[in-house]
Amino acid sequence: MALTNHLYLILFPNHALVASQLDPDAFAQHYQVGSTRHYHGKLIFAELDPAFRHDFFRIDWAFEALKPHPDGRPKATKFVASYRVLEHVDFAAIKRLYLATIEGCTLALEAAEPKPADLVDGVRLYTEICPLNMLVLSRHNPLSFGQYIADPENPKGVPSLFFAELDLNIEAFLVRFEQNPFIHVPFPGLHPSKLRDALLEFKADPKKTTKGVSLFSSLMEMSFKILDKGFWFTNHTQSLYFPMPSMSEIEKDHYSFFRSL
Repeated sequence: MALTNHLYLILFPNHALVASQLDPDAFAQHYQVGSTRHYHGKLIFAELDPAFRHDFFRIDWAFEALKPHPDGRPKATKFVASYRVLEHVDFAAIKRLYLATIEGCTLALEAAEPKPADLVDGVRLYTEICPLNMLVLSRHNPLSFGQYIADPENPKGVPSLFFAELDLNIEAFLVRFEQNPFIHVPFPGLHPSKLRDALLEFKADPKKTTKGVSLFSSLMEMSFKILDKGFWFTNHTQSLYFPMPSMSEIEKDHYSFFRSL
């Protein structure tokens, strides 16, 4: 049986463009449990149109190097690039986004138009995933936040950004903190008092549009459950949104993935 060439954009935990003869499910299994390189954590990657080309990447060279092993096993990975990858990817080439658990169970997400409620401004907490990796408070809605970070005039920005909004009811958290200063925060490595202080400082200065909360997002230890508002690719001219299904939908339609969360 003829093998098919695939092109994958790895977004987390590393940043790379990889050619492979494995389909997305098999690629996730290889990354999580099938490789001799040890890794223990979540995986986020996108499948690109194999016809995508950019002068920054040697994609044809990588595809030519995709040869099955002598025993017939498909070639799992041929790295195309591991530096400045996302900024050179045309978002139109992104076919699907895949989330994979520690066990290698995958959930495929399809791009969709954001709903009006997704684009309402208000205080939100974002986790930058690629190429930045911070927790950031912002008054921007996801679309304008991504465009702000990707603004060429922004000294703290990047050409392209992949990020997600975290599920945090800010007002409810502040009320619960006053009742119990040892309240659990679902963001490992972030002390609840630090989050409280950052929220109060940010809310007190309405002219401030963004504020860093943590230099490290701790995405590795976060559950996909608090990334339930979906994922965004943005640059200065393009955006692409991948909504996350509800947990009840995931449990019903993707039980293996749900069980391994």
